[in-house]
Amino acid sequence: MAKNIQAIRGMHDVLPDQTPHWQFLENRVRDVLGRYGYQEIRMPIVEFTELFKRSIGEVTDIVEKEMYTFEDRNGDSLTLRPEGTAGCVRAALEHGLLHNQTQRLWYQGPMFRHERPQKGRYRQFHQIGVETFGMPGPDIDAEIIAMTARLWRELGIEGLELQLNTLGTSEERARYREELVRYFSAHAERLDEDSRRRLRSNPLRILDTKNPEMAELVQGAPVLEAYLGEDSRRHFEQLREMLDAMGVPHVLNPRLVRGLDYYSLTVFEWVTDELGAQGTVCAGGRYDGLVAQLGGRPTPAVGFAMGVERLMALLEAKARLPDARRADVYLVLMGERAQREGLVLAERLRDALPRLRILTHCGGGGFKAQFKRADRSGAQLAVVLGEDELENNQAGVKFLREERPQESIPLVELADYLSDVFDR
Repeated sequence: MAKNIQAIRGMHDVLPDQTPHWQFLENRVRDVLGRYGYQEIRMPIVEFTELFKRSIGEVTDIVEKEMYTFEDRNGDSLTLRPEGTAGCVRAALEHGLLHNQTQRLWYQGPMFRHERPQKGRYRQFHQIGVETFGMPGPDIDAEIIAMTARLWRELGIEGLELQLNTLGTSEERARYREELVRYFSAHAERLDEDSRRRLRSNPLRILDTKNPEMAELVQGAPVLEAYLGEDSRRHFEQLREMLDAMGVPHVLNPRLVRGLDYYSLTVFEWVTDELGAQGTVCAGGRYDGLVAQLGGRPTPAVGFAMGVERLMALLEAKARLPDARRADVYLVLMGERAQREGLVLAERLRDALPRLRILTHCGGGGFKAQFKRADRSGAQLAVVLGEDELENNQAGVKFLREERPQESIPLVELADYLSDVFDR
């Protein structure tokens, strides 16, 4: 017998008893974003590799080690998207969405990185992302952060910490970069392999090391704040004042640099200590230079992405997920006539009660087997239809989650009866 083919390591199926939880999260996010006036955009999963090299940076871990890149039959180098911002900018430029306009956009879907799989980090993972264009001030930075804070409240997630930093402009960051190189070069013998590699290519990423043996060295490194100009300082101060006014608590983290080259000015992360090492559930910031970097006119932009798998794990840990029942009503059908008439009855009920999930038993079986399936469906009640019920133009109604006697309801009154039960 041939061996069963398994899913690729780090890429997981979302099973039927899990999808209602995903839908619950996605629907809450869609609702909150819609109330702020954000519009959904959908981009391809595959893009030209050059897009990510130009946007993320060729010397980042993502481009150097983690992207799924291949040549297609035309010899073009293509890549499964490792993140969503670059594709969103490409789409906005290609379709003229940025010319003399402001945009508030959001998207969702799978991303791909060849990382070592662990809890909260997978090779195929899902993100919900927000990107805004054409607004240079700290007000839009404050809006998207407040919007995420509202989402946590509506999901019932408590205990997330907002960490905030500013990276200044590209010119300010270049001066800071030179100072970092001097500092870490003077302590080269204390750098690990990754940090030595980053020293000349991306020294800010050394500040984000997770190696505890380098913690003291990183703690003594120069801080970017000393290299900020007046405009960058004012932008950051105004952002913090707006967050305070809206009641959004935050802490400063001068070592927060984010992993992508295109960030400038504001960067932020929402973190938790309940998911082990993978504690960031939502992160983003401002990237005013990216649109021009990809061929467009200079355009201010700010956005964020949240990891769906990490949010799901957090919702599960906090018991904030709804019951994943498939049905409200289960039709138990005994006999050939009942099977035929039951399908017709179910369609009438669905017409009359579009909110209810009505599951009709198919495949035969006795009362015991059918009621066992009804119970497993999570339905609150079973509607029983057999020869006797059909002769009397009635249906039996049995409550599956309450100790109540079975009732007989005329078929012409069944829709009204069910409506009253589920409106209580």
